Amino acid sequence: MNSSLPGIPSSGTEITNVSSHGLWLLSDGCEYFLAFEDFPWFKEAAIGKILNVELVSPHHFYWPDLDIDLGIDSIVHPERYPLKAR
Repeated sequence: MNSSLPGIPSSGTEITNVSSHGLWLLSDGCEYFLAFEDFPWFKEAAIGKILNVELVSPHHFYWPDLDIDLGIDSIVHPERYPLKAR
């Protein structure tokens, strides 16, 4: 098993929590909340599929198991992106 050396910060991308209201995404020291109201694609998804998230560029996330890709701007300002899956 490999792990980071003590004292060397590792910046990754991960889901830190999932509740009945949404999920929390941590990336490069910033935490983002994705409410299921704004991101309905995640609400019925299996936890394992939600946890499989990749940072594909500095401001872009991809969930390969769900075929969902989101930019940070759409996460921070979902009101600017009104189209949602039904």
